[in-house]
Amino acid sequence: MGQLCWLPLLAPLLLLRPPGVQSAGPIRAFVVPHSHMDVGWVYTVQESMRAYAANVYTSVVEELARGQQRRFIAVEQEFFRLWWDGVASDQQKYQVRQLLEEGRLEFVIGGQVMHDEAVTHLDDQILQLTEGHGFLYETFGIRPQFSWHVDPFGASATTPTLFALAGFNAHLGSRIDYDLKAAMQEARGLQFVWRGSPSLSERQEIFTHIMDQYSYCTPSHIPFSNRSGFYWNGVAVFPKPPPDGVYPNMSEPVTPANINLYAELGASVQYATLGDYFRALHALNVTWRVRDHHDFLPYSTEPFQAWTGFYTSRSSLKGLARRASALLYAGESMFTRYLWPAPRGHLDPTWALQQLQQLRWAVSEVQHHDAITGTESPKVRDMYATHLASGMLGVRKLMASIVLDELQPQAPMAASSDAGPAGHFASVYNPLAWTVTTIVTLTVGFPGVRVTDEAGHPVPSQIQNSTETPSAYDLLILTTIPGLSYRHYSIRPTAGAQEGTQEPAATVASTLQFGRRLRRRTSHAGRYLVPVANDCYIVLLDQDTNLMHSIWERQSNRTVRVTQEFLEYHVNGDVKQGPISDNYLFTPGKAAVPAWEAVEMEIVAGQLVTEIRQYFYRNMTAQNYTYAIRSRLTHVPQGHDGELLCHRIEQEYQAGPLELNREAVLRTSTNLNSQQVIYSDNNGYQMQRRPYVSYVNNSIARNYYPMVQSAFMEDGKGRLVLLSERAHGISSQGNGQVEVMLHRRLWNNFDWDLGYNLTLNDTSVVHPVLWLLLGSWSLTTALRQRSALALQHRPVVLFGDLAGTAPKLPGPQQQEAVTLPPNLHLQILSIPGWRYSSNHTEHSQNLRKGHRGEAQADLRRVLLRLYHLYEVGEDPVLSQPVTVNLEAVLQALGSVVAVEERSLTGTWDLSMLHRWSWRTGPGRHRGDTTSPSRPPGGPIITVHPKEIRTFFIHFQQQ
Repeated sequence: MGQLCWLPLLAPLLLLRPPGVQSAGPIRAFVVPHSHMDVGWVYTVQESMRAYAANVYTSVVEELARGQQRRFIAVEQEFFRLWWDGVASDQQKYQVRQLLEEGRLEFVIGGQVMHDEAVTHLDDQILQLTEGHGFLYETFGIRPQFSWHVDPFGASATTPTLFALAGFNAHLGSRIDYDLKAAMQEARGLQFVWRGSPSLSERQEIFTHIMDQYSYCTPSHIPFSNRSGFYWNGVAVFPKPPPDGVYPNMSEPVTPANINLYAELGASVQYATLGDYFRALHALNVTWRVRDHHDFLPYSTEPFQAWTGFYTSRSSLKGLARRASALLYAGESMFTRYLWPAPRGHLDPTWALQQLQQLRWAVSEVQHHDAITGTESPKVRDMYATHLASGMLGVRKLMASIVLDELQPQAPMAASSDAGPAGHFASVYNPLAWTVTTIVTLTVGFPGVRVTDEAGHPVPSQIQNSTETPSAYDLLILTTIPGLSYRHYSIRPTAGAQEGTQEPAATVASTLQFGRRLRRRTSHAGRYLVPVANDCYIVLLDQDTNLMHSIWERQSNRTVRVTQEFLEYHVNGDVKQGPISDNYLFTPGKAAVPAWEAVEMEIVAGQLVTEIRQYFYRNMTAQNYTYAIRSRLTHVPQGHDGELLCHRIEQEYQAGPLELNREAVLRTSTNLNSQQVIYSDNNGYQMQRRPYVSYVNNSIARNYYPMVQSAFMEDGKGRLVLLSERAHGISSQGNGQVEVMLHRRLWNNFDWDLGYNLTLNDTSVVHPVLWLLLGSWSLTTALRQRSALALQHRPVVLFGDLAGTAPKLPGPQQQEAVTLPPNLHLQILSIPGWRYSSNHTEHSQNLRKGHRGEAQADLRRVLLRLYHLYEVGEDPVLSQPVTVNLEAVLQALGSVVAVEERSLTGTWDLSMLHRWSWRTGPGRHRGDTTSPSRPPGGPIITVHPKEIRTFFIHFQQQ
């Protein structure tokens, strides 16, 4: 099979020699040929498919048919699916089904991609797995049982929980810190049972194999090989593969003439699938070590190769991917609410599903470990961005169609007119299953505005000069929206400013400006402080520096010193001068230095919101600022439940364009005695403690960690929480300090990076957002998770023009709300549109008859997933199990007639899923199920801390 394969087609050597078992005979070695399509970081999907992927699957099927001993595993469904739908012949499809039946071809992981583990969000990991698993089950009736994560740059503790919930029996990883891997290999500890969640523990554990230091290669000292052993290396040829199948620089295949170089000492070597290896290992029935909930991050390969730069690389793509995911989340529930209990318009469901499916695939593909990581070439980045933008446009069209169906004929739309529209309407949808009080911001073209709700009542609002668009205005509207519901607003220009009119109008904010201040090198801080307050905080600003000075928090009656500034790490780009930074690596030569010499400030004060705008200039005479902070405090009027809104300081930053070989960070310094310990999240699911560790070399970079959604530092009296809408690198380089890497611009002369255009010469300007929460442990514990979700899933605003003078909007209670308890999150409510029967026997019979399940997409099956937000013991009230009646929760969608509990991705009936158990000590034996016992299916369910439970819901047809 040597002539088939290019770089991604690999074959690790897995030795069957567990700890505690001495070799008393021949060693069994399993060679696992596989492909996981790692061309995605260099070439677009279209290029890769044409020149590589199609050839791999075509030739693999051909070669497997030539020998019964041959085996192959396929990992990512994006390429296989394209080959299956657009390239494979009927004969090849028949051969694939036969190979799967014989167990000689095996799908592992089964998601659309092999996702990154450091900077992806749990929701998106689940999405891409669900998409791939749905395709495999619908097409072949198979459900992957093993995971293969050999390439992500470090391993998250969310992973074992995720894969256990998906029904996997064992997990294989590879890339962990080189020092740790060496120590574990010396102790024969690379295989263990991983209990990734401290709350779920053994209920969702998984057996884990970490590849040794050779990863998916055998030792490179094998004489004839120009690289390494079972590793068919070669350079891809574009745009078409070589006609003879021989790629440049391709290693010699293993043959009977050279097999002795691989199989010495009497070892037996066999081709195998991953399942063959794990089944043989499981049959040994030995006792395994247990690993707790700690992750394997960060990842380093050498002393000066810390893979912590990708936590921030291509920040714009990271932000776009998360916005696309949030829009998809809202679109899924909006469409489900449109169809149930009965469609309320003329929308074509087939078209609607196509729009959702396009964005599902775009969000899924960008979770690849060389996509959202920012480690791809610019043209591949552009491809991801195009796919996301196209998918978002389709879903926005779907949302607009749903809203217009609901509004017509009450609110007439404006026809084209030279006079312009009589006003605007805004429909605001809350995708969360709680009532949300928040501020939505719109851009309008007139300074006097009157905002009314569905009943014609005035709505609290504020108008101010736009920060983004000259000659325009930002309109801020306070809105309270029940769960999975809409509010509709009419926005009309008033005759003039608020004074002199008879009707309530948006209040006008006033601006107080502070001149440019130099960065002081001596301490004169704190002499003249300007307060900005709401009901929860007073932010004190230093007039001598125009920087934040401190924050007073009302509940704890404590003032914490808080200052923020931008710094830059200056990094090397010449390999002859020393280690370099690139898309993957962060290699600072020394500590960060301030990136500014002067700061301007203005305070925009209004009755609803006060904004603090700080502009940072590289020097006193610079015309343009390189960095900015816009901080917002909201004044919640009486009668509104604004607990979350009051207890956050919303900050939006601007960074860039950067100078070359600069890495920009926002450093927040406080007087919290944090002991240089921070906490950051794994994939928005659970927190990890991150103490500062001193290394002989590269300590700055090796103390950077990923923050996907939240981080905090604390002392015995309180806590400062950071919430993020995209992934960043985060670190504490001093006591009471936390710094967030916002942006990177790099160039180097390393041949590999130049050859694949991986130099990250990113000249963009980025606008990341963080929300700050300050307070006691109990306060921040109660608010952190819901506040993070409020940032992740902000209301969706659909904005349009109105005609006429008296628009009539639908009443606020036309749709009944969907409401969950505050510790339970609606992780998804959607109509997947799968064509398979959820009865496995029935589906298998349909496949044997020669067709893929049902002819039409199933619009009656609703996918529901619920997630408990809290850890055991985290909060005395919110950490308790939650019992809900799904009939009552979902009554707004109709009468529930059936509830089926499913595996995480929906392909297993949970009552039929019996995962392997691995012996970890007395009392646990091979063959015991690790699935928790559940009462028979019904609408009343209990969700325990950190549980994620998945259901198919069937409603009574109207």
